[in-house]
Amino acid sequence: MRVLRDYILKEFFHSFILSIVVFTFVLLVGNIITLADLIINKSVDVISVLKLLFYMIPWLLSFTLPMAALTAVILTFGRFSSDGELTAMKASGVSLYRIALPILVTGVLFGVASFFLNDKISSNASFASRKIIKEIGIKKPTAYLEEGTFIRGLGEYIIFIHEIKGNKLKNIRVYQPQEGKPTRTVVAESGEITTMPKDNIVELVMYNGTSEEPSPTEPDSFYKLNFRTYRMTLDLSSIFKKEEIGKKTREMTVRELQAEIADFKKRGIDTSDHWVELYKKANMAIASFVLILIGVPLGITAHRSEKSIGFGISLILFALYWGLSLGGITLSLQGWLPSFWGVSLANVVFFAAGSVIFVLTARK
Repeated sequence: MRVLRDYILKEFFHSFILSIVVFTFVLLVGNIITLADLIINKSVDVISVLKLLFYMIPWLLSFTLPMAALTAVILTFGRFSSDGELTAMKASGVSLYRIALPILVTGVLFGVASFFLNDKISSNASFASRKIIKEIGIKKPTAYLEEGTFIRGLGEYIIFIHEIKGNKLKNIRVYQPQEGKPTRTVVAESGEITTMPKDNIVELVMYNGTSEEPSPTEPDSFYKLNFRTYRMTLDLSSIFKKEEIGKKTREMTVRELQAEIADFKKRGIDTSDHWVELYKKANMAIASFVLILIGVPLGITAHRSEKSIGFGISLILFALYWGLSLGGITLSLQGWLPSFWGVSLANVVFFAAGSVIFVLTARK
């Protein structure tokens, strides 16, 4: 039996390593393009961007590990089935339960590793990544500015920039909402931005445009002023101050979440978001085992050894799993389901379905 166990695990890990490399690389490529834009168009230093890439990997692995486990088990048992090896094993008196046991135990070990990854490594990496983004924003404010979107959080201003290249800007609109008064607007054809990191101040210089200025006789109304050059100082201290960076719920460990839940309960503050995040960490860890459980009978039923088919089946199945998971989380946040059942919905459904299909397949 030891020889059979080692053979099954060898086949599984061969497919697992291939799958996790492929999936992680595919997800990284999309992010690499975005990060490359920071270097090419926004002049962010390479070291900071490489750090962002490094801190992104643990978060990606929390998704690619269960995906790779599912793909590997479908490929493994698909090949065993198509090559007649599974039939030979059963003819030798080895049941499907015994054949699948090493893979199921591996799924449990993956769950333990995933929980540690999600709780300790990924949470802290996400927080470290956000701190780097804040530091980049101080040194290179154009990295914080995103073209084609309304940029909020810059003091009392809301800014829209059509195009950003380095520190050069085109088609700028600056809005200054004022309570009980009309919104003041500044429009310019082009501009540029410079920063003073020590003071957390950015100077926005705009060229060829119009600004609305308060009327000296009627402060509640504006008159339009054409300008060739218009300077505006933006205070970024409230955005980029390091001591003000707090952890978001997804950046907290289980202990930190539990401590904040206890604190919020004393203050009468809603803790549903915290419970959702807490259960997400546990359920993402369980995902590997649950997907392996349903993957064994599906791999046998598929009866295919082609890797492309195995990848296709696993992607469809994981998409269903993730869609059900997001749906459950949404229902729990809206109060339709308790946090535990909402977040656990995908695992409950897939575990039940996997158990039934596995037993039926084993009886054949």
